[in-house]
Amino acid sequence: MERAEAEAIFDQGREVVVDVLVALAERVAAQDAQIAKLTARIEELERRLNRNSRNSSVPPSQDPPDAPERKRSGPSGRGQGAQPGHPGRGRKLAPIEAVDELIDHWPELCGCGHRFGKTEREPAGEPARHQVSELPEISVKISEHRLHRLRCPDCGQGACAELPPEVPRGAFGPRLEAAVATLGVRNRVSRRDTVELVDELFGARLSAGTVDAILGRVGDALDPAYEELLAQLRTAEAVNIDETGWRLRGKRRTLWGATTPTAAIFRIAPDRHEREAIALLGEDFEGVIGSDRWWAYRGFDPACRQVCWSHLIRDFTAHAEGLAAQREFGERGLAIARRLFGAWERFGEHGDRRRLRRQVAPLRRELKALLDRGSKGKRHRLARGFAKNLLKLWPSLWTFVDKDGVEPTNNAAERALRGPVIHRKLSLGSQSERGERTIERLLSASVTCRLQRRSLFAYLTDVLGTKARGDPVPLLV
Repeated sequence: MERAEAEAIFDQGREVVVDVLVALAERVAAQDAQIAKLTARIEELERRLNRNSRNSSVPPSQDPPDAPERKRSGPSGRGQGAQPGHPGRGRKLAPIEAVDELIDHWPELCGCGHRFGKTEREPAGEPARHQVSELPEISVKISEHRLHRLRCPDCGQGACAELPPEVPRGAFGPRLEAAVATLGVRNRVSRRDTVELVDELFGARLSAGTVDAILGRVGDALDPAYEELLAQLRTAEAVNIDETGWRLRGKRRTLWGATTPTAAIFRIAPDRHEREAIALLGEDFEGVIGSDRWWAYRGFDPACRQVCWSHLIRDFTAHAEGLAAQREFGERGLAIARRLFGAWERFGEHGDRRRLRRQVAPLRRELKALLDRGSKGKRHRLARGFAKNLLKLWPSLWTFVDKDGVEPTNNAAERALRGPVIHRKLSLGSQSERGERTIERLLSASVTCRLQRRSLFAYLTDVLGTKARGDPVPLLV
């Protein structure tokens, strides 16, 4: 009896121990999972903390104080400025036909003490020329148009004169409105500062509301040019596209920009979704799209895309700052990218595309082998995901090798967005849907004129003048 009771107690104790061990095992497994999750989160937070303009899309202005210094070429040992023997480049004199006023100066006294008279002013050679450029006194010219009334002697009805077509219906002429618009969009001057500046420069009195109304009218006048520019861009053989944030009454929006060497179009949309990229370029776009690897461009055929290699250098740099296998992966990728840009730079000198293909071919093989190994590796998930993504986009890495007009970077779109980004930071975005349409058109005209080396002020003056006369608006294409 005692033996049976002992065995029962033993079995009961064993079950308790087993239950405790099972509970401990489950607890250890749960803790291991939690540790793995927290470790991954720490790695992700450290990666975000180490992001800067060298290894991500973060602009240099947002680099933290402890960010690594951007690499620069080593010192040459020469001092700053022009070097000894430099011929120098002074300001060229304007041609004589462009001079508005000629003023002659004659010497009055010779070094020997002789005083020259007016009858002795016979030139002894060509005169020394000195030109001074100066602004005339500027003030607005106010013209009053008086519309008289007459009574008809036959029917007795009154008749009133009408404004000629060339006279603006508003209170301001095309040149003044073009100047206000240029200050607002190209020079990013605020409404209040524009009021002060126009008063000081031109003696014209405006209000902040008047400035806003002028910008709205200029935007409306640019509507035909904007639509034609958009239609022309959708038929281009190659387009660079990028997107950045925007604000509408403080809420998030997205500013999309697409550029060619001679044109730029901007469109404000609700977000950065794939549908907005298609809405900008059109569903039937057949050209090559230069962009980064943002997922919104995945709807376009990889064979008709060019992924930005400048962005890839940042990505490889981020991996090169990792550890072990990830670091080796990043360093090898960086070496391939640098050699590729060297081949592209030499192509800009010799222009031989067959030679470019020969120089790029071994780089393609090296990168393919690197990505194949990286996509199958298990040491670091970020490198593995990056490698798989590049293999999926493989044709998009090499479009520039075969097609004219395509560059290996998306720098053109990023440069075009630089001014609008500054405008957004200063203006805090738009306050209405009509304001969005206005800024789309003004930014498109401003950047396009800059690409075409045209005067934005002269173009806007022409647009507003033809609009007032009822003539077709001059286009940007």
